[in-house]
Order: sequence, then C-alpha cells, then structure tokens
Amino acid sequence: MKSYTLKLSAFVACAMLALISFNCKDSVTDNPSDAFNRRAMLENVADNIIIPSFADLQTKVNALNSAVNAFVQSPSEATLQSARAAWEEAYLSWQYANGFNFGPAQTSTGTLFQKAGVFPVNASQIETFITNRTFNNDLSRDTRGFNAIEYLLYDTVSVSEIVGKFSNADRRQYLQTITAELKTNVDAVVNGWQTYRAQFVSNDGTDVGSSTSMLFNEFVMNFESIKNFKLGVPLGRRPGQTQPEPNRVEAFYSGKSIRFMREHLKAVEELYYGIGRNGVDGVGFAEYLQSVPNGRALITQTETQLAVVKQRLNALPIDARLSDLIVTNFQLVDALHTELQRHTRFFKSEMASLLSLTITFSSGDGD
Repeated sequence: MKSYTLKLSAFVACAMLALISFNCKDSVTDNPSDAFNRRAMLENVADNIIIPSFADLQTKVNALNSAVNAFVQSPSEATLQSARAAWEEAYLSWQYANGFNFGPAQTSTGTLFQKAGVFPVNASQIETFITNRTFNNDLSRDTRGFNAIEYLLYDTVSVSEIVGKFSNADRRQYLQTITAELKTNVDAVVNGWQTYRAQFVSNDGTDVGSSTSMLFNEFVMNFESIKNFKLGVPLGRRPGQTQPEPNRVEAFYSGKSIRFMREHLKAVEELYYGIGRNGVDGVGFAEYLQSVPNGRALITQTETQLAVVKQRLNALPIDARLSDLIVTNFQLVDALHTELQRHTRFFKSEMASLLSLTITFSSGDGD
C-alpha cells in the first residue's frame, strides 16, 4: 500500500510538472507580442526615421542659424526674406522630428519639444526680455525656439517695419541668442543618438520604459498634439475654454499653420507604416498589428478613418491663414477636429489594447 501511494504521488507530481510546462509553453506561444520581431521594427525606426529626421533637422537649423546671422549683421528686406525661407524649411523638418522626445531628446532641463516647439509664444514677454536685455538660457519655454524666431522674423507689421525694428542691437542679439540655442539643442540630440541607438534597439520589450513603449506613447502624443493643440485650443474645444482663440494657432505670424499641419500628419502616418525618410517602406506599427489577433481588422478601420481625416485636412486651403479660417469658416475647421477626435481611439486605445502597451500620459480630455 505504501509503495502504491508513493508511485501515485510521483505520478501526480510528474503530471503537474508536465501541465505547468505545457501551460508555460502555451503562454509564450500565444503571446502575440513574442511572435513579432520588435527589434527589427526598432532598427528600422532608428536608422531610417528617427536618426535621418534629426540629421535633416540639424542641417536645416544650421542653415537657419547662418541666415539669421547674415540678417543680424546686415538687416535688409533681402536678408530678412532669406532668414524667413530658412526658418520655414527648418520648421517643416521639425514636423518630422518633434515626435521623439525620449533618450537624447529628454534631459533634466526638459524635452527638445519644450525647448524648441512650444506655441503660442508670449510676444509681450519677448519684448520685455529685449527691453531688459535678458539673453541668458533661463528663458521661458514660450519665449524661445522656432515660434519665438518666427515672431521676430514675421511680426504683425510690414517687412520694412520689421527691418527697421532690427536697428535695435538688443533685438538683434535676442534673435541671434535664441537661434544659436536652438542649434545647440538640436546638435546635442543628433550627437546623443550616435550612442543611444544601440540602447534603443536592444531595449525591445513591451514594459513601461521599453523602447517600444516610449515610441508608442510618443507616437500617440504626437498625433494628439494635432487634435488638441494645433486645432483644439484655437477652436476653443479644450477643457476650460469658452470660445475660440484663433490667435493661438501654430505659426500664427507666418500664417503657414495648415502647411505645417499637413506635414505633421504625414510624419505620423509614415511612422505608423514604418516609412523611412528616404521613402522606403520598412517595419512599423502596421506590421506589428498584423502579427496579433484582430490586428488586420484594426488596420482596415484605421486606414478608413485616416482617409477621412486627410480628406478633411486637404479641404483646408493650404495657403489660407488658419486663424482667419477659424473666424470665417469655423465649421470647416471644426469638422477636421471632429474626425481627428474619432480617429484617436484607433491610434490610442485600440492599438494599446491589441499590442498590450500601456498609455503613460494623460491628454486631459478623457480619450
């Protein structure tokens, strides 16, 4: 009887071990995230999207810095127009680089976006800094970066009046200082990616803090910034607002908001598909979704709604001033905001659920 009991106990123990082993094997096999080569996606994103985007931004910002220096040294309508053209090219490039605020683009003093891309600018504070000859690196986020440079180069007065304002040496120095600071910040990110690239690619898990998680969260935030800040705030659609505030659009002074918004959405779409800056279609979030159950259905839904969003965006005349359009044709602009709002669930909650990724930020609007 004792021998029988021992044999039975041994059999039960073996069976339990086998069952545990089988279940563990099943859990690994059935986990869709383990069936996808995330490292290949991260390599493609790093080598063909992020690093080339920052490199292009660096080239364009260097050109902007040179053009600003030429304008400051010899203010004229010709040098002003050259500086404006260089700013526009650099800011177009920024639309492709502003969605990667992690790694080298995130430091103890803030993200690259916070240092370079905040809008609207505080024009009155900029004028106070110029008057008080405040040229240090402790400037407020809304008094420096691309949009502060735009304010100084475009202003709200005529070209000749702008040139006249730059007879003021302090105004010249302020413009030169914030442009040089922008160059320094972009250079630092480009240099940082030379060593960070290996860490980014190797950190291929899905936990919070992994490269996939950081990339996904930045991807969603970058998309939502179009809806919430490039449109929501000027339309008066954000919590606490009671009316439209058209003067709070991006690129208010140059009036090129719609052109930049189109490039921004294109950058978001290219990251989703893994399309490199050279136009080559690589591994992106779309391929990741193809590897999980119900992923292909979500891709179809996403593409259907994205087409509607692009149709609404393309309905806005590219040369129109968005601030004026909000006043004269509010419904046309608001229709785009509505479709962006409808699209949020596909890029945010649905993707996060299927890919088992955690949203680590709050947009503050209940999405």
